[in-house]
Amino acid sequence: MLAGKFIVIGVTGGIAAYRALDLVSNLVKVGAEVHVIMTAGAQQFVKPLTFEAISGHRVHVDTFETPPGWRYPHLELARRADMAVIVPATANILAKLACGMADDLLTTTVLAMDCPVLVCPAMNVNMYRNRAVQDNLSRLRHMGVVVVDPAVGRQACGDEGPGRLADVAVIFERVKVMLTGKKDLAQNTVLVTAGGTREPIDPVRYISNRSSGKMGYALAETAAKRGAKVYLVSAPTSLAVPAGVHVINVETAEQMYRAVMELYPGVDVVVKAAAVADYRPRVTAAQKIKKNDAGMVLELEKNTDILMELGKRKKHQLLVGFAAETEDLIKNAREKISKKNLDLLVANDVTRPGAGFGSDTNLVHILYPDGKVEKLPLMDKLALSEVIWDKVIRLKEGKK
Repeated sequence: MLAGKFIVIGVTGGIAAYRALDLVSNLVKVGAEVHVIMTAGAQQFVKPLTFEAISGHRVHVDTFETPPGWRYPHLELARRADMAVIVPATANILAKLACGMADDLLTTTVLAMDCPVLVCPAMNVNMYRNRAVQDNLSRLRHMGVVVVDPAVGRQACGDEGPGRLADVAVIFERVKVMLTGKKDLAQNTVLVTAGGTREPIDPVRYISNRSSGKMGYALAETAAKRGAKVYLVSAPTSLAVPAGVHVINVETAEQMYRAVMELYPGVDVVVKAAAVADYRPRVTAAQKIKKNDAGMVLELEKNTDILMELGKRKKHQLLVGFAAETEDLIKNAREKISKKNLDLLVANDVTRPGAGFGSDTNLVHILYPDGKVEKLPLMDKLALSEVIWDKVIRLKEGKK
C-alpha cells in the first residue's frame, strides 16, 4: 500500500534517533521512497551514512548543500513528499514548528509542505510535561499536525514516565493509515458509546465516574475516516464531535440504554466504550438536598446492563466490549467476554501508568471468545482505535 510513496523522515537530536533507523527500514521494505533530513543534533547520535545505507538515498543535512539534480532541496522535498514524519521530535523542534521558524533544512522544508505531517515526541519526562512543550503540542494539533504521543516507561536518563518514543510499529501503522486513506468500513453502520454516565441525586449533584470519553471518540473518529456510517451515543464530555459522526447526547444510563436499543437493529458493529454507572439513586430529590449535622444514606438500585442486553439480543451484529479493571485483569475480562456474549473485548488495568481514565494513551489486552489473549504495547488512543477496527474487520472476514 505504501509502494511508491515519497516519505520525508526528519531526524532530530535525541537519544531515540537510532530508532528512526527501524522506521526507515520498515518503510523501504514495503516499497516507499524514503528521504531523510537530519539536524545537526541528530548527527551527534547517528551518522548520515547509516541512514543512506538503509534508505538508498543521500541524506539531506544542509540547507545550502545542493545534491546533483536538486536545485532547491527544501522546496523539492516539500513538493514531492506524500508525507513527513519527524522522529524523534525533540522539544526544540516542536517549539520551532509551532512558531513557524525556518532556521535549518528540516524546519524550512516542513514550512513549505502542504502534505500530512506526523510528529513523534521523545524527551525527558519533565521536559515533556513542561507547560511550554504541552502548549506547543496543542498548537501543532490545532494547525493540523498529527502527534503520536510518547510511551510511558523508564528513560535513558533513568527517569520514569511519559517521554519515550512510541513503539516503531505504532508509528508505522499511523503512517500507513494516513497515507492509504483506507475505506474498509464503507459498507458498515457502527455504533460507538463513550463517556461516563451521570446519575442524578438532586438537581445539582450526581454519581459518575472518571471516564473522559477519549477512547470512544477516537473510535468514532477513526471509523468515520475509514468510511463507516457512525452513530456516537455519548454521555457528557468536553470533547468535540468528530467530523462525519452522528452524535446522540445522553446523560444517564437509562437514556443511553434507550438510545442504544433503538439504534441496535440497524447497525453492523457495536463498540461499547462508555463507562456506564452500575447503580443509580433509587429516589432523585426534586430540590437541592440541604446539608445538616446528620449523616446521609443514599439508597441505590441497579441500572440495566446495556452490554449484557446487547449480547442477549445479538443477531447479525458484531459486539465489542471494554473492561476497565484494577485487579485480576485477564480473569475478570474472560468472565465478561463469556457472560456477555462478546466477539471481542478490550481490557485495561486503569492503575497502570498511561492506561487510566483521562489519559491520551492506553495499554490494553485484546481477548477473544476462544480464550486467545493478545497484549498490545502502550499507544495513543487514536492508534489503538485503528488497531481495534483492524481486528473488527478481520473478525467480519472470519479471521483472527
